[in-house]
Amino acid sequence: MSTLIDIGLLKSQWAISYLPRCTFADNAGPLNLAVSGGADSVAMLLLAVSAGEQVVVWHVDHGLRDESVADALFVESLCNRLGAVCHVVRVAIDDGPNLEARARTVRHQALPPDCAYAHTADDQLETFLINLMRGSGLDGWVALRGGPSHPVLALRRAETHAICADVGLSPIVDSMNDDDRFLRVRVRHELLPLIDDIAQRDVAAVFSRQANFIADDVDYLNTLAADLDPTDTRALQIAPLPLARRAVRQWLRSDDGYMPDALAIQRVMEVVNHQTKATEVAGVGRVTRHDGKLSVQSVTPS
Repeated sequence: MSTLIDIGLLKSQWAISYLPRCTFADNAGPLNLAVSGGADSVAMLLLAVSAGEQVVVWHVDHGLRDESVADALFVESLCNRLGAVCHVVRVAIDDGPNLEARARTVRHQALPPDCAYAHTADDQLETFLINLMRGSGLDGWVALRGGPSHPVLALRRAETHAICADVGLSPIVDSMNDDDRFLRVRVRHELLPLIDDIAQRDVAAVFSRQANFIADDVDYLNTLAADLDPTDTRALQIAPLPLARRAVRQWLRSDDGYMPDALAIQRVMEVVNHQTKATEVAGVGRVTRHDGKLSVQSVTPS
């Protein structure tokens, strides 16, 4: 795998079909990309390089699969062919409960804050359905947005595979993507085909077209809620309930973007309205009220 890929040829082939739908960051600095070696991230890398971007690739080895060393070598070799800088970051994480969430948190902590991820329109719908089951509220509908952080969100998973095939690449196939222990795997392989069959249409395409409109609504509500002090119980009590809940949800948002579900927000609002004195919010802590102010206290696991 030492032969350089003809980027000029790629650019001419993809200039009409793919590149206009990408949203890579428009700046003079290097573009940080998270590349696992799967079809989506490899396609994102190929598109970024063909667009003339200066690329720095970041590959996270979670150490969860026997093939992880070979995966890193594949990504490094591909970067050499493309003339891209490659960093392999090795992290330690144990198998067990909440593996997806824990791996996501560790991955985000290991990568630069401006790293771009190769989520597609298919991932966008999967995330929406998972968040809907979690009760994440309207924000969960637009958890994945287009822009520099998700530059290939307008593409479909079938298209990223086609891009890899165009250059004769066989991307990494992660066996964990077929492990039905994980909710996302079951949504992908069981729920989505059923929804498409019932609807008699490609639901991912329908949702992708609506996502931008929903995002605009969320942004407007966030702007209104930003004027509220989410720790001031009196201000929350007199504010319209949707804005009060939104202000609280944004306040309790974690560093990696995870937000409490609707039931947790409802319990916090009970604290706000003096129906209870405190409540615990998973992943956040214990929310308490004192002298008209909310505060969060860390909870030591028992």
